[in-house]
Formats: sequence, structure tokens, C-alpha cells
Amino acid sequence: MSNDQAAYTRHLRSRKIKELVAFSLFRLTAVIVIGSLGGIILFLFMQGISAINWTFLTDVPRNAMTQGGIFPAIVGTLLLTAGAMLVALPLGVASAIYLSEYATEGRILTIIRLGIQNLAGVPSVIFGLFGLALFCVFFKFGISVLSGSLTLGFLILPTVISASEEALRQVPATFREASLALGATRWQTIRKVVLPAALPGVLTGSILGVGRAAGETAPIMFTAATFYTLRLPGSPLDEVMALPFHIYVLATAGTHIEQTRPLQYGTVLVLITLVLGMCLSAIIIRARMRRKKRW
Repeated sequence: MSNDQAAYTRHLRSRKIKELVAFSLFRLTAVIVIGSLGGIILFLFMQGISAINWTFLTDVPRNAMTQGGIFPAIVGTLLLTAGAMLVALPLGVASAIYLSEYATEGRILTIIRLGIQNLAGVPSVIFGLFGLALFCVFFKFGISVLSGSLTLGFLILPTVISASEEALRQVPATFREASLALGATRWQTIRKVVLPAALPGVLTGSILGVGRAAGETAPIMFTAATFYTLRLPGSPLDEVMALPFHIYVLATAGTHIEQTRPLQYGTVLVLITLVLGMCLSAIIIRARMRRKKRW
């Protein structure tokens, strides 16, 4: 074997070793992440499953929240999450359409995108104080479902905008060109060609938004959640119980913290199941849309 062949063989062997090490690290990282998530879910399941029963899911809290159920908190969480999506999804998609389809590249557009990225990193407690000052005090909505939904909507708005804009930008330019060549207006092209093609990607942003809106505590602590109530909200201006705030109350502010420990874990388990269920539903809808798109 010549020197060149030997050098080439060593080079191939070195590349295979580096590739093996890299993929091993990737696999190890995936195992650690999945294992950690599985361990957390298993721990919460083992600690909270004893509290899960029909009464716990359908009854109101009783005896200083040491007995009864969490039905008002479940309803409140669903209302706040749905309200947040009703706020964030139209505004987020409309903003993404403007940034992707109408705005011209330049310094102003760069500043807008930078602002959106910075908003995504703002702590949730800041949004809570913002919602308290603007919606509860200035607009006089008070501590209510409406104030909480608007605050959560603005909280997840940067996520929805970024995901929707990326989905719109991934639609091939030939789709737009073909529609315009057939005589469609720009808005008709966006509404009937670009948006349907980008809808699975838009749903990705919605999935991320649903998970964050359902699990946030700080924003609703200032704008929507109440410590204890026996009734469901009768209007958008009523205050409401919510699962994240209920967990916080049971774990830190209750008078019988040790006595309510199983209820704490049971509430956490219900919240995780609720979030995973909503996200799974959105994922299934997105997958069906992608299959229809292929056909």
C-alpha cells in the first residue's frame, strides 16, 4: 500500500471515529432529555394518581381546599387558554402576513423583528404587571377572565408571530407567482394560496402558545385568578380559579400544606394531562392537514 493510500485510509478511519463519537453524543443527549421528561412525568403520576377520581375532577374545593375537587380551576384554565388563543392567533397571523408579504426589507423591519424576539424573552411576571396596569386598572376590566386572556394573549403573541412568519416564508415563491399570473390579486393569493399552504406551520406556533398559556402563573396571578371561589364565571368580567395558580396556592399559601400534598400532585397531573391533550389535538389536526396537502 502506498503512502497516499495509507493516509487516505487513516483519514477515513478518523472521520468514522469522529462521526461515531458525534452521533453517540447526540443519542446520549436525546436519552437524557427523554429520560428526564419521562422521570418527571412518572414521579408526578406516582404521587398524584391517588388523588384522581370523579369527585376530584367534577367537584368544587371544600374544607379550606383540603377536600373536594378542582372543577372550577379546570374550567378557568380552559377559558383563559381559549381566550388567549382568540387574542394571539388573529393578531399573530395578521402580523406575520404583514412582515412576510407586505413589509419591505430594511432597517425598520429589522427593528420590528428584533423587538418581537426580545418580547419572547421578557419574563412572564412583567406581562402580568403590564396586564394589571393596562387591562385591570386603565380599561377597568378588573380581575377577570377578559384581563387574563388579553394578558396571556400578548404573552404568547411573539411566539405565534415568529412561527407563523417562518411558515409563510417557507411557502415556495412559485405558488404566489402562479396565482398572480392567473389574475388573482395579492390578497386573494395570500388568502387562498399562501395561508392554506402555511397552515400546518401556523398550527405549530399555536401548539407552543397553548402550552405556555395554560401553564403560566404570574400573568394570571395579577389579572384573572382568585384564591378560592365556588362558582363558575358567568361573564368575561368575572374572576376565575386556574390550575397553575391553584397549585401555587396549595403548595405555598395554604393553611394545610402537608395535608393537601396529594391534591397538589393530583392538580399538577391534571394540568400536564390537559396541556398534553390540547397539544396532541393540535398535532393531530396539523398532521391531517399535511396529509391532505400532499394529496
